Amino acid sequence: MIGIVDDDASILRALKRLLGTAGFSVKTFGSGEEFLDSAPVPEFDCLLLDIHLAGMSGFEVQRRLAAASRYIPIIFITAHHDSESRDELDTVSNTCCLRKPVDEHTLLGAINNAIAVA
Repeated sequence: MIGIVDDDASILRALKRLLGTAGFSVKTFGSGEEFLDSAPVPEFDCLLLDIHLAGMSGFEVQRRLAAASRYIPIIFITAHHDSESRDELDTVSNTCCLRKPVDEHTLLGAINNAIAVA
């Protein structure tokens, strides 16, 4: 199962459709808070996590998962690849960051790699 956290409903729909077509089961969340409140992490093979969410950032979601010793491979996605985000990404190990709009072949490769490494 792939989890997708993004506050843009059109991105959620597009990614869910793409990954479903590729054979993945997908569960979507409109915020980091929604994901943390409702998602039993062990059911997810990988998490697509927007960096710049309304409310809690993707980095904060990742930190809370790590603090709770809840490991899940994360692929960050962002439309705003600024220097602050790049600096934060340098502190997070074993993650990938893709820019929106995400190329479908690159995304599927990143997901397959994250699952294989986990």
